[in-house]
Amino acid sequence: MASIFTKIIAGEIPSHKVYEDNNYYAFLDIFPVQKGHTLIVPKKEVDDMFDLDDETLSGLYIAAKKVSKAIKAVFPCNRVGHAVIGLEVPHAHMHLIPISGMSDMNFEHKLKLSNEELADIAKKIREQL
Repeated sequence: MASIFTKIIAGEIPSHKVYEDNNYYAFLDIFPVQKGHTLIVPKKEVDDMFDLDDETLSGLYIAAKKVSKAIKAVFPCNRVGHAVIGLEVPHAHMHLIPISGMSDMNFEHKLKLSNEELADIAKKIREQL
């Protein structure tokens, strides 16, 4: 059965896409810990990040670097933190979060943004790519 991320990539479930190429798809987290919180996933559905083949794993980090620069351009911060937790969805993914301090990556604190706010954020990030 396809993961929710595979369904998002296929367009079966709507998302606020910020980046896509032949192998990777990045979209806003609908329950972000910070504005600009983006998920980037390989289109190849593999559960565990470290089960990805070397080419896909390294390509994911290269794509994440592009997206992170765009996030930082929209949300001035000390850096874009990245986290791989891998428990929520059985599809390898990375969280990209604009941060200025350690507490900015508290996954127990979620923002509630409107669909319009998310659409505006996604547009601003896409414009930086």
